Amino acid sequence: MTGEYRYIADASGVRLDVFVAASCPGLSRSHARQLIDGGFITVNDKNLKAGHKLDAGDVVVVSIPPEPPPTLAPEPIPLDIVYEDADLLVIDKPAGLAVHPAPGHPDHTLVNAILAYLPGLADGDDSLRPGIVHRLDKDTSGLILVAKNRVAQANLSAQFKSRSVKKSYLVLVKGRLTPRDGIIEAAIGRDPRNRQRMAVVSRGREARTEYHVVRYVGGCTLLEIHPETGRTHQIRVHLAAIGFPVMGDATYGVKSTKLSRQFLHASKLGFKLSSTGKYVEFESPLPPDLSRALKEIG
Repeated sequence: MTGEYRYIADASGVRLDVFVAASCPGLSRSHARQLIDGGFITVNDKNLKAGHKLDAGDVVVVSIPPEPPPTLAPEPIPLDIVYEDADLLVIDKPAGLAVHPAPGHPDHTLVNAILAYLPGLADGDDSLRPGIVHRLDKDTSGLILVAKNRVAQANLSAQFKSRSVKKSYLVLVKGRLTPRDGIIEAAIGRDPRNRQRMAVVSRGREARTEYHVVRYVGGCTLLEIHPETGRTHQIRVHLAAIGFPVMGDATYGVKSTKLSRQFLHASKLGFKLSSTGKYVEFESPLPPDLSRALKEIG
């Protein structure tokens, strides 16, 4: 969240830092105090203290500067490489590893590991996401593609844009989902009540998710999911919206004593090699933590 925001106090007696934190989605009170101390917040064009009590009608302007970009450094993090040629890598990413640096995890990411494996990749156009053509959530395990040069990156990005890449996920949801095959079509955008989350919203971007029931497990359903679009948190948001939340998902789903993270695994990935145009497909089995949880739940 960056930029300038203007608010008008609708009541008297509220502390400035409390008012700013309540008015700006995703801004904590401590961050608000830092901005006030740094001179980024004014009240009626004046810089005041965090504890200043506002009067009704006061005009509060909040200027949030962009965060300095993180610097990338190679890190010797082991990579499970499923396939490699001169143009690309297919990596089986473990859960808990973010794909690229972002606020909250500036290092120890897949990109840091890739730079240690391919030092020349840092010379590309995208200094913060070199080689990345798509992403997986930090706590989602499974297959991810990485381009090794600009030509391959453009080719693979075009395949994702045209929706010709075939992606499959194994997902465990709470409840017995019927019918056994179906399609969820619902636009996704930022949740107006919490800008840190996504939600099904009327003015969101088109999103389409196809599912197939693999089997019923206890009071849950194991699904194979084929997302036709690639919206942020699409699978988790769509399944929660139809009343079958992802097990272990603390944000949109339901917590489980059997799981330490969301039951979401990128199990299959099919695409055309950028060098030859030949279609190839790769598969990743369920990792041990999800296999164990499946047995315990069943």
